[in-house]
Amino acid sequence: MNKRQAEDYGRLMANLQSMGFSYEEANQLRRIEMTLQRWGERECGDSDGNCIERDETTGKPFCTFETGNGKRGRYAVADREAGSLKRLEKIMEKHPDFISYHQGDCRGCNLYILRKSDVKPGESVDSVYTRGVAVH
Repeated sequence: MNKRQAEDYGRLMANLQSMGFSYEEANQLRRIEMTLQRWGERECGDSDGNCIERDETTGKPFCTFETGNGKRGRYAVADREAGSLKRLEKIMEKHPDFISYHQGDCRGCNLYILRKSDVKPGESVDSVYTRGVAVH
């Protein structure tokens, strides 16, 4: 971790603790965001055509790949996204004045924490999630 990353980490921990999250919860939120970030990157795929896809009928995740002769293969992978979202839900249950937002685009922050009061009546959290704290 370089100096800038350490300063960003310190600010994030201070922000989340000022909102009422414990240090342990804040650290867990950061780890959840990092897992969601990696998952999103794997869903987007890489230059070799490898990516994570969900089975349309079961919803189970599979890593798909090209075998080299134009055929595609796949193998089952652990559903780290679902596990992370369950851990997030447990943390958020302890903080009823806050909501979380999982932004699935892997090019930015994947997790935001905002006060329920930040979402005005008639607004969608999809359009105002940046009013919250970006957990990155």
